[in-house]
Amino acid sequence: MDKFSIQRVPLHPSIRQTQPTPIKSQQSFKAHLQEATNQQELKVSKHANERIIERKIAISEQEWQAVSDKVFEAHSKGVKQPLVLMDQAALIVSAKNATVITAMDRTEAKQQIFTNIDGTIVL
Repeated sequence: MDKFSIQRVPLHPSIRQTQPTPIKSQQSFKAHLQEATNQQELKVSKHANERIIERKIAISEQEWQAVSDKVFEAHSKGVKQPLVLMDQAALIVSAKNATVITAMDRTEAKQQIFTNIDGTIVL
């Protein structure tokens, strides 16, 4: 049976060989994992906040949590800017930035054409 040998081939000078970054401790890994899996809350832009106030849109904490959960779920599936349809409101959200961009009540939303969205969430 033939014996095989492995020979090292020198790298071209323009190629840098990098070493993997060591994990400092198991605790830091756990902290990073927890941070990555914790879902954030949605922010509301100044514009959206003004629209919510002037249109007297009431959204409960539970409803905000449902919107947040669905927006983050949609983002994990590749949706960048969903339209969120609720009983009382329609929201345009930047899932990438976790920010509500604008808001309108449902009666006003019936007359609108929504552009630059790539997903819809119906709650």
